Order: sequence, then C-alpha cells, then structure tokens
Amino acid sequence: MAGSAVVHGSVAKGFEAVRAEFEAFVAAEPVDPGAQLAAYQGRRLVVDLWAGEVDGDSLTGVFSVTKAAAHLVVALLVQEGVLDLDRRVADYWPEFAAHGKGAVTLRELISHRSGVIGADGGFSDEELADDRIIAERLAGQRPFWRPGVGHGYHALAIGALTGEVVRRVTDVSIQTIYEQRVRAPYGLDLFLGLPNTEQHRYREVLPMLPTAEQQAVLAAGERPGRHSRLSIAFNTSADPSFDLVRFVNSPVSLAKSPASVGGVGNARGIAGMFAAMLGEFKGRGPLLTPETVAEFARIHSVGQDLVIGAPTAFGLGFEALSVTYPALGADTFGHSGAAGALAFGDPRSGLAYGYTRRRFAFPGGAAPENVRLSRAVYQAALSAPAAG
Repeated sequence: MAGSAVVHGSVAKGFEAVRAEFEAFVAAEPVDPGAQLAAYQGRRLVVDLWAGEVDGDSLTGVFSVTKAAAHLVVALLVQEGVLDLDRRVADYWPEFAAHGKGAVTLRELISHRSGVIGADGGFSDEELADDRIIAERLAGQRPFWRPGVGHGYHALAIGALTGEVVRRVTDVSIQTIYEQRVRAPYGLDLFLGLPNTEQHRYREVLPMLPTAEQQAVLAAGERPGRHSRLSIAFNTSADPSFDLVRFVNSPVSLAKSPASVGGVGNARGIAGMFAAMLGEFKGRGPLLTPETVAEFARIHSVGQDLVIGAPTAFGLGFEALSVTYPALGADTFGHSGAAGALAFGDPRSGLAYGYTRRRFAFPGGAAPENVRLSRAVYQAALSAPAAG
C-alpha cells in the first residue's frame, strides 16, 4: 500500500529538506522499498534515514556498488606504485593476451574498453561466484569488439578481470585487501564476503513488482537476442537461465562476494567508504590522495555504450556521475547498483552519499528517486559546509 512505510532516523541541522524529500518518496511508493539513505559531509554523518522492512543496521545486496570497493583497492595499489595504469594487462597476467588482447592496458581494462564482457556459453551461478574461474575463462575469450576502440559495461566481468591483475601482483584477492585495508580499519558496513557473525542482519533482495503501466513498458520493449552483447554481459545467454536477484541472495555469492556484484552492505557503509576515500574518517587519514581521486574520477569513456546501447560515462572503475546527475559536482564519482543503490563522493564539497533499496526498482539500475534525493543532499551540503 502506498505510504504505508514510516521513515526513521535523523538528519543534521540544515538537512531537513532531505528528510522531507525522503518522506515524500516513501509516501508515493506503491510497494515497500526497504530503503536506506545516508550521507557524510567530511567526518559528520549528516543524513541517516530508513523506511520499510529494514532498519539502519540492516544489510542487503548492493550489486554493482561492489565495483567501487573493488576499484578502491586498485586505486590504492596504483597510488603506491604497485600497479601502473599504462602497463599492459598481459605484463601482469600473460594468459590474457590470447585472441588479440595483448595490447590492452590496465587503464583501458578498468574503463570498460577491453571488450571482454562475458564468455561464450555464459556461466553457472557457481562459476559466476568465483572470480578466479571467471578470470580463467575470460583470459581465453575473444573480445566482443576491438579493444580500445569503444567502451561497453563489463557488468559481471570487470571485478574478476581487475581482481586477477591484483592477485597476480600481490598474491592475494581484492576481497582480502579490501577487508584488511578498508573495511576492518574503518569499521564499514560494506562486506566483500559476508561473515557468519553478520548473517542475522542480511535482508534478501526482493524482485521488482512493476505496476501495470510499468509492465506495459517492459512488454513493449525490444528483447535482446540471446547472443547479443547485452545478454552476454549480463549472463542471460547462459543455460540454464540466470536470475541476478536469485544469484545475489545465494549462499555461494554471499560467501565469496564476486568483485563485480557480490557486496553486502547498508547506506552508512557505502557512504562511509567514500567518506574514507576523500578525507579523515573515524580517526584515520584519507585512503586516497587528491591526485589519485582526480585520476580515477576523470572521464575515460563516454558516449554510446556498446553493451547498454545508450550513453554511459566511466572514470577508472567508477561511474562519472555528474553526467547522469548534472546537479552534482563536476568531479563526482561513484557507482550504482542494479536494485537501485547508489554511492558517490564529491571531492569539492566533501560529500559522501549512500542509498540502498531492498525491493528492486523499476527499470533497474540506480533507482529514479536518486535524482531528487541526491540533489537535496548536495544542495544542503553546499549550504552547510563540513567542519574540519
């Protein structure tokens, strides 16, 4: 029933309009969204709201927001000189050179330009949960376009591809480095591999419940062919059929947390990760220097996406969000998630934003309400600059 969910939580002085916007969104929803909204400005948690069958501590699948955590690890290793963006991937991972991929650089790989969006025949759920299996298959896979000449969203592949580069250099996984250097030290509620001790907080992602009008839109849309780039990138070309919601909720995905889509967290956790990238957070210094943030946020791929079939914009591993959300700062970088989540940081204002949804939003990807919610948070942040 529309308007049945009650909004809980708090906002700092100056952010009252954000709560009003969140309340208006929840009241208008035809079904319970199970939504959380959090924002930090500098070290201050200035927005902490939730509604529906979740609370502020609940965890749920954040889908491709996971890519932000994975590529934060890559940014740290580039910052420290362990990885070089302009070296060839094959220098780190020789097997990747097969089928004409030998000249692909790490910079091209993490800006979605390699063309290795998936595998012929697709993956089973068990394979897709294991980044090492994905990487082994993709090393020998022909690219689906000439590497470097265009970009396309490597939806379920990019974390495994960059993860294998990290593993070849450090001998440990992206998930392990993230846990040791980011999640545990900063106490973040964003996990790449859900511990048994936290499973009681997990709330399953719920499938979309489109309205009659939305069902008509879906029915009228052109269905991609089974062997289209879109189907290959999102693994719907697999046999048996692949269900992304089922997969993200599965015990194997929760345990192994594939670095493209398997993260589990809440709004505070994903906003906190961006706050820790940008500045002092929980008594620790920033994870990234301003120079590293600028390099990873800078647009590297923009225009017609060869997978999505619509314009997209990427930095290095992150989405360049000011293209999609022009009300935000020009350097805003982050990532969306399929069920509706959105996380970003703006280095100019010091704002870090996190939004999650338990109920899959129409039509998929960052939920439409993020347009108004992010604008409200950003405008409040500009009017109430962070202290210290």
